Amino acid sequence: MRVAVLASGRGSNFEAIARAILEGKINAEFALLIVNRRTAEAVQRAEKLGVNWIYVDPFSFPSREDYDRRLVEILKRVGADLICLAGYNLLVSGLFVDAFPDRVLNIHPSLLPSFPGLKPHWQAVTYGVKISGVTVHLVDKGVDTGPVVAQCAVPVSPEDTPESLADKVLPWEHRLYPQVVKWFADGRVKREGRKVVVEGADYNSLPAVPALEDF
Repeated sequence: MRVAVLASGRGSNFEAIARAILEGKINAEFALLIVNRRTAEAVQRAEKLGVNWIYVDPFSFPSREDYDRRLVEILKRVGADLICLAGYNLLVSGLFVDAFPDRVLNIHPSLLPSFPGLKPHWQAVTYGVKISGVTVHLVDKGVDTGPVVAQCAVPVSPEDTPESLADKVLPWEHRLYPQVVKWFADGRVKREGRKVVVEGADYNSLPAVPALEDF
């Protein structure tokens, strides 16, 4: 399996995935990093890791679909089988989703369907929840509405700020996302409607469900 990542910012989840592949923890090849911001820190991480990356400027295309059509062409050319959105700040179009059915993943720092969209940590702290976390889900044509693959719970203390909660959640992101990619690479992920099941996984354990096996 060949894995590609789309990122816009610091790229820490991209690095977690790429490093796991390069270290042989995931039976896959890293195909390409695509960034939509030339100054994205993810580029520096890619160069340190020695993996291929490309910058594609969304403002050089007349429409979002034209931009996504170009991304699809690039991803198909490099033989990408699984596409991981990692801090990617654009919504992908239906054209993009249809090009890679059940093969586009996103990570979101909340327990979806709670607190989708922007500022999930601020939403969680403001609402006063006692548990937040992180979700890896398949991407559909909505905003953070795709079927859930895996989640990890993180406690929210009365003293937490959006920033401190983000710091608590991030290490779990770096474990959960590579684990999900490994499950896909091993052919263990099956979908029926909105239900996504990892065959042979432990669904009776916290904080991660399914339980982390390798990360």
